[in-house]
Order: sequence, then C-alpha cells, then structure tokens
Amino acid sequence: MDHIILIGFMGAGKTAVGKRLARQMQLPFVDTDDWIEAQEGRSISDIFAEDGEAYFRTLETDALHRLLDSKERCVISVGGGLPVQPQNWPVLRQLGTVVYLEADIETLLGRLKYDTKRPKLQGGDLREKIETLMEQRKEIYEQTADLRVTTDDREFSQILQEIMEKTTNIVNCG
Repeated sequence: MDHIILIGFMGAGKTAVGKRLARQMQLPFVDTDDWIEAQEGRSISDIFAEDGEAYFRTLETDALHRLLDSKERCVISVGGGLPVQPQNWPVLRQLGTVVYLEADIETLLGRLKYDTKRPKLQGGDLREKIETLMEQRKEIYEQTADLRVTTDDREFSQILQEIMEKTTNIVNCG
C-alpha cells in the first residue's frame, strides 16, 4: 500500500497538513495519536501519566502494524516520537512514502507556546525542551523520510502542492 505518512516534530503541521492533504486527494485521514486515544478511551497525557512513555510507544507501534492491513490508501499523521523508535522504521517504509514536515525552532515555539496537551513539553523552559528533543530527533526524521517539506512561513496550498508533486514523482519512479 502506498500511504502518505507525515512525520516531524510536534507543531510542524502533521495533523493540519494531513487533514487538508487527505481532503484534497480524496483519501481517508488517520492520526495515530487520535486513534490511540480512541482505542484507550483516554488522552495521551493520561496514558503518559498513568502507564508511562514506554507503554505509549508500544501503542504507537501497534497502531502502525494495524495500518499495514489497511486496504485503502490513506494520509497518515504519526506522533513526533514514533519515528525515533527503531522498530518502527521498517514499518513506516512498508506503509508507503514518508514525508518529513520540517519547521525551525522559532516556528515551533510560536505554534506550541500555549499547548498544554503534549506531555514531553510540560514544565520547564519550552525553547530548551524543543531544542533538546529536536537535537535527538532531527537526524532520525531525515534518515526515515523519503522526502522533506518545510512548513515555515508557507501557505497550506504551497505545502500540499509540494507534497503531491513529490509523492507522485516517487510513486511513478518507484
């Protein structure tokens, strides 16, 4: 199956871009975080607080494996930490084209400064947390992705057009 999988840091635009891309391409949209919350009947923050990050990461991997069974092409948005787990790399590749949505620190700060739902960003200095996590994740995002698309200071229409053009080229050449 050649799904389009959006990866990237929290606030890079995976869900917002994913929903619009799915609508434009007339494909279903799946957000793994939303799917996990629905399956668990509780928020990601509650899952982190009650069962820990390791349990949540297992749920993410399970969600990916379930998507392998999907018979219909989808646009999939995954949590920012999902690609960091090595066991997820081959599954992401199997699912389809992996698009890394990239945003710089200033953009992420602007988008995340009032966010209270993301457990990895709670407490302490937001800039420091973003910089530390980005340092840990950026190289993995780059290595996992088939293509990179910047979301800084761009209209959704520009981002969608770039993704559709690039994923069409990958599908046609692959």
